Amino acid sequence: MNKTTRLSVGKLRPFFVLGLVLVLFTSNGLTVNARNNNGVSDISVGISSIISPVSPLGMDYDATEVIVASNVDKSDKASVASTVSTEETTESRLVMSNVSKTLNIRENPDEDSTKVGVLYKDCGGKILSRENGWTKLQSGDLVGWAKDEYLLFDEDAQNAASEVGKQIVTSLSSALNVRKEPSEDAEVLGVLTEKVFVDMIEDLGNGWISVDYNDETGYVQSEYVTTEFKIDQGETIAAIKIREEAAKKAALKKNQGAVAADADELKLLAALIQCEAGNQPYEGRVAVGAVVLNRVRSGAYPNTIYSVIYASGQFTPALNGTVAKVYNSGKIYDMNYQAAQAALNGETTVGSALHFRRANGREGIIIGAHVFW
Repeated sequence: MNKTTRLSVGKLRPFFVLGLVLVLFTSNGLTVNARNNNGVSDISVGISSIISPVSPLGMDYDATEVIVASNVDKSDKASVASTVSTEETTESRLVMSNVSKTLNIRENPDEDSTKVGVLYKDCGGKILSRENGWTKLQSGDLVGWAKDEYLLFDEDAQNAASEVGKQIVTSLSSALNVRKEPSEDAEVLGVLTEKVFVDMIEDLGNGWISVDYNDETGYVQSEYVTTEFKIDQGETIAAIKIREEAAKKAALKKNQGAVAADADELKLLAALIQCEAGNQPYEGRVAVGAVVLNRVRSGAYPNTIYSVIYASGQFTPALNGTVAKVYNSGKIYDMNYQAAQAALNGETTVGSALHFRRANGREGIIIGAHVFW
């Protein structure tokens, strides 16, 4: 039996902040035009534009933390959104987490208050208010209270942000060329469409900015981009739940590795699927095929499709002769062949489940009229 496994390897490359710019603190983020990014300045005016490593998957608008965020006092919002400069404020609005893993954010300044989200290590946000050893902060969609002992403020926050933040270069053009050298005559590495961003390496100060483009150093013209200094944001409980649920669903569809089969085995598997799930949705048919192939891969069952299907006490349609009749008749619907082939290719809608039956209240993965586990 041949098995293939598909692995996806992501590469992360660390980047250092090569320059921080003097910016205005607005509700729309720390954004400056790249051609004005000529010097290194502190970020004591704070930060409001924060990039998240996880793409938004939706929002539960009834969740506590969402309600909290939507009910932020107008005065708080106004103070955060107002434009300030280092001369106009003696205290930075920037706040950074000071934990090794995660920091709980509460609905109210009380350790027994409802947890509305978390700030991770190296995450930051902006201060909304402070009282009695607690700070109310906003980090992306997350709004809530954290204990001061787990936060960094003022210069400490600025230093932490400068170490973990990054400069992002965002294209303002629908087709911005990324070149191998800082010249309009240089070879084109690729193209950035509008609003696509990459990591900045350095503002050369001559109308060109070097950027990281697919792990290569490329160059873009500064007049066609903006730059932002960004740090990671926290997550609301609602966002965490949605992300975890999405991860579970993705895991259920992770390819299990192909199993070699000849035409007769494909036909036999399709016949079983037709008998067991012929009136079920396509996902349910693939699931039945996946259960068979998961057993073939498992050391607890026979290692051939025929032996698994005809194992004693397992698949009733096989044992009572129905599968054989369908197989011999040749009247097997295309959808069942497709589901059988998908399962042979390693596709699954139920992860590594080894069993299924009619849904009867048993816990498991429900697809159509069946529960899989």
